[in-house]
Amino acid sequence: MSSPLVLDQEAIATLRSLSPDDGDVFLKEILGIFLEDTPARIAELHASKSRGDAVSFTRAAHSIKGSSSNVGAQELRLVAERLEAHSKQQGLEGTDPLVIELTGAFTRVELELRKFLI
Repeated sequence: MSSPLVLDQEAIATLRSLSPDDGDVFLKEILGIFLEDTPARIAELHASKSRGDAVSFTRAAHSIKGSSSNVGAQELRLVAERLEAHSKQQGLEGTDPLVIELTGAFTRVELELRKFLI
């Protein structure tokens, strides 16, 4: 079992409860969307940082924060929240360590979420 910080099982249970009789079809769909979309948001963090586009950077961090919360990816949500706050308050300077931390958090939760897709 994964750490609750990596993946909150209550959030998974809540997603399951939204469509309890479908054999996890809904859950798998939601997790699949998250696993497909999050790398694109991470790529947007890198691209917007390269362009010096703090608005797009902050929006991508906010999107990761929200979707992470929905699937119970607590560690990822916390890092995305810090990244969003940093970019709003201080701009893009000094965000590289947080982007690296966010990428690691995504890798950890991805491993846990893929278990539900088997």
